[in-house]
Amino acid sequence: MSKTTIYIASSWKHQHAVELLTNVLRQHGYTVLSFIENNYGEGHAATKLAPFEEWVNTSAAEQAFKYDTSAACNSDVTIYMGGSGKDAIAEATMCWCHHKTLLGLSSPAEDIGLMRKMFHQWFDRWPDLIEYLCKNHPSK
Repeated sequence: MSKTTIYIASSWKHQHAVELLTNVLRQHGYTVLSFIENNYGEGHAATKLAPFEEWVNTSAAEQAFKYDTSAACNSDVTIYMGGSGKDAIAEATMCWCHHKTLLGLSSPAEDIGLMRKMFHQWFDRWPDLIEYLCKNHPSK
């Protein structure tokens, strides 16, 4: 049996939280597809060197787009980190459309309305999310 694969749909503004959650998930034996590790530079130097509208048409942006959308569609579980914006909620929607497990980590800034029904479960605290995963989606 293969390891459960997880993708974290989030914004670069939550970079450190995504990195920390990635490490915790890996310590529990999960395979995590990280947009941060794959696309490092996307939210940093790449867009600082050129305006977003120029960068979005580069090969680096195309590679990042393909990685992110593939991970959201093909992972066993996608975790949406609340308050992340349009791109992350689009990735969450891709997960839902592929009938994968979609979990939400809420934040005070969360403003998803009726579409929050796509999510299998919402969590206010990351330790509760980890406990749920270990019970319902074993790492092996």
